[in-house]
Amino acid sequence: MQNLIIWLIIFIVSLFVLIKASDFFTDAAEKIGISLGISPFLVGVTIVSVGTSLPELISSMLAVYQNSSEIVFGNVIGSNIANIFLIIGTASLISSPLRIQYELINVDLPLFVGSAFLLGLTVLDSNFSVNEAIICILGYVVYVLYTISSGKEEQQSGGKNKSKKSLPLRQIVIVVVSSLFVFLGANYTIESVTKISEILNIGKELIALSAVALGTSLPELIVTISAARKGNPEIAVGNVLGSNIFNSLMVMGIPRFAGNLVITEDVISSGLLVLLAGTILFFFVTQDKQVTRWEGLIFFLFYGWFIGNIFGFV
Repeated sequence: MQNLIIWLIIFIVSLFVLIKASDFFTDAAEKIGISLGISPFLVGVTIVSVGTSLPELISSMLAVYQNSSEIVFGNVIGSNIANIFLIIGTASLISSPLRIQYELINVDLPLFVGSAFLLGLTVLDSNFSVNEAIICILGYVVYVLYTISSGKEEQQSGGKNKSKKSLPLRQIVIVVVSSLFVFLGANYTIESVTKISEILNIGKELIALSAVALGTSLPELIVTISAARKGNPEIAVGNVLGSNIFNSLMVMGIPRFAGNLVITEDVISSGLLVLLAGTILFFFVTQDKQVTRWEGLIFFLFYGWFIGNIFGFV
């Protein structure tokens, strides 16, 4: 019992360090992006989404090195589900209705849906090969290149030639230092999850699917709440879209080069179908370019059922 309490404290502290360091990293990276003249939506889709997905990526990499690779798939699935149901639900309650001006249907939504289904197809045989990892990474590279090029076209057509400011040195230093703390926080988070799962005799993948996924999704939640309160719902939506695409393609793809990923039947049955259902639901809900408060409440109900189902409460 004493060991469990100690490792729970280590888990909470390390997760807090991981989240706060990611928050500092994201904030500094966002300011650097804006100083370069990147539009708010593109900042959300690229810089902010990658920054807020750092906990998932770093913790997944370390999980492979620490022979706990089953955490990777559970973390990706759980984080993406939390992004859709919990984060979009929260944003829709704060900024109701959550309006979207950007033309998502052109590329972002199809890639959002496509990345989820590509992930599903690659793991259905309980195996994720190096070639599949390469395909995922290339898919993300194409997505980023398109969003950047479309952002430039939009800026030129609007006649908004903003002069680029010089790179803020202070923000660059914050990015470097916070990256170190992200690594340290992720390292102890994975180690504590491994120990807790051994003590409680619970699969590491189930803890990753719930507690780790929720914890590593907190940066997205914080960014989303902040953006919604400031009247920038597009950053919130762009953040979720970009984060899910990044998780499905890069957080699964990059760790595969560090070693084989264990894909468990529990996560496929408990999480993958929920993710695909949530992705399709999000696709249809955003067709009218808004998410209402009532739709957000339905998202909350889905997430409550998902967590309850993992631990057998429902």
